[in-house]
Amino acid sequence: MLAMRVFVPLILACSALLAASVGAGTLTFAAETAPETEAASLATPKQRLDALFSDLKKERDADKARELANQIRLEWQDSGSATVNLLMQWADKSITDNKQAAALDILDQVITLAPSYVEGWNRRATLHYTMGNYRKSMSDINHVLSLEPRHFGALAGMAAILGSAGKDELALRAWEQFLAIYPADRKAQEQLGELTEKLAGSKT
Repeated sequence: MLAMRVFVPLILACSALLAASVGAGTLTFAAETAPETEAASLATPKQRLDALFSDLKKERDADKARELANQIRLEWQDSGSATVNLLMQWADKSITDNKQAAALDILDQVITLAPSYVEGWNRRATLHYTMGNYRKSMSDINHVLSLEPRHFGALAGMAAILGSAGKDELALRAWEQFLAIYPADRKAQEQLGELTEKLAGSKT
């Protein structure tokens, strides 16, 4: 597991520097169906995640890496509680029905019932973003990363918010953290390249 201290400076800097006005957009971290992997046979969720992350870091084929990433997302989705899992289904249904306020209330309940459940915080961060609550979204992203520093979905969300706010250097750092975990992601590679060129041009 990546050390928490790697992420703390980035999280604190983002909280301090995030501008009030950022562009709107959509962040989606939903899992797709992924085939079974060897990690699925391991005993505990932590063991399975550690094995999947190890494979993800080594995988250079984009399609195979995407399958691993989707398996990780599926692991994150299971809270271990039937009640919390049901509430998450209700929240998803409310979001699909364009009932954001109801979904937010449900996700608040999820976080109250299971404050260490990473995906509850992540889903609320995504919802806050789509509702235009960018500061609240960033706050929830920070909490996701405090619980799971390898959460590449939250890092992508952080990078998107920072980029929209004009915080290019911090966005670059977020994409670097993302690629340290998930190096085969092509979109992240492109975003990092564009920001690197942009920042290099601004210094000439």
